[in-house]
Amino acid sequence: MPAPEFADLLSRHMRRIRASAGGVAAEIGISREAVNNWRAGTSRPSRRHRDRVLACANYLRLTETECNALLQSVGFEPEFPVEPVSAREEHADPAVSVPPTVSRLFDRLQLLRPYPVSLLLTQAHWGQPPERAAILAEAATRYGQARVLHLQPPFRSGEGDQDYFALLAAQCGLDGVGSDASFEMALARRLQQPGALFCLVSRFEQGESGPRDVLAGILRSLSEMYSGKLHLLICGGAALADLKYQGGDLSLLNIAASESWPELGIEDMRRSAPGIGDDTLSRALRLSGGHPLLAQAALTLLVDTTVDDEAVTDTLSSHPRLWEALVPLLRDDAARAVVQGWLAQPVVAPARPYLADPLLRHLYWNNLLTARPHPQGHCLEWRCEAIRRAVRQVIDGMQVQTA
Repeated sequence: MPAPEFADLLSRHMRRIRASAGGVAAEIGISREAVNNWRAGTSRPSRRHRDRVLACANYLRLTETECNALLQSVGFEPEFPVEPVSAREEHADPAVSVPPTVSRLFDRLQLLRPYPVSLLLTQAHWGQPPERAAILAEAATRYGQARVLHLQPPFRSGEGDQDYFALLAAQCGLDGVGSDASFEMALARRLQQPGALFCLVSRFEQGESGPRDVLAGILRSLSEMYSGKLHLLICGGAALADLKYQGGDLSLLNIAASESWPELGIEDMRRSAPGIGDDTLSRALRLSGGHPLLAQAALTLLVDTTVDDEAVTDTLSSHPRLWEALVPLLRDDAARAVVQGWLAQPVVAPARPYLADPLLRHLYWNNLLTARPHPQGHCLEWRCEAIRRAVRQVIDGMQVQTA
């Protein structure tokens, strides 16, 4: 009999939003009977169905912590980086260690005029945002705990936009909100109080476009009405970049400055793995190319066993998350031919604020490519040899399959 944890978690989360088995089944592409079997504990997802469990977590509006717990209850890797946070990260502990990266982020945000609005863009396998507890702690120090809001737009809204804005209001303690208009009024009342108001918006791009666009309009309107008082840090990844550069109607994003989270460094490695020598940390960083998940996997190999660089690289090339990003892309013959050509090049393409080529965008936002300095300027290159090797392995497998 399978362990009951997954069934218990699924049932609890479905009850919380009154989700039916039929609704979940229709959303993630399985039968209602299969969902009922999951809830009853008589079966659970197979190893091939991680994407369906993730889709289920999105449909049920789970937080990142809840999503990780649901995936891990079936033996899958977590979707989001695990960070040490307080029991209620929306009210971060001011005693949390704040790295210089976060302090400098706030320094730049507070200097922006006339609109202190910044987009924080991150590639895959970082949090959105990374160092969330540190960001909220620093915000509490600079603005005061009562002047810090954290909005996490739901994956789906209810009928119309009302459920969307009621959920946002509940996240930041705004009472009596049942519509977009009342949400705007409640935020305006906060802005009328002395001092600036800081608002962290996580995963702004997720969910339905209608209520998201209304939220953007509300934040833009309030930014103009209360000039310099609403400080916004909006976090996301590929979809947020697409909204900024392709969605011209989202004027809030057009006025925002853009930030990219810096590359993983030795200081980050020290903080995440205290007590491990710098030589080992540097080696893990080098072999992973600064990829967050690969760096953790490399460190585990280097600490637990005596292995050479070739063996670590070979193991990293088989990391499931690399293959999850590559297999859907490389099924297409034309895409496979282009990517195969890039494998032989030391430089794949010039780095740009927005990558027009969809193949480059896919590889970059999935953290397979990174921008590094070259004599001709910053260029995109493969993050590490393990990733190159994974690409070759997937291409070889696809070619054998189609032969």
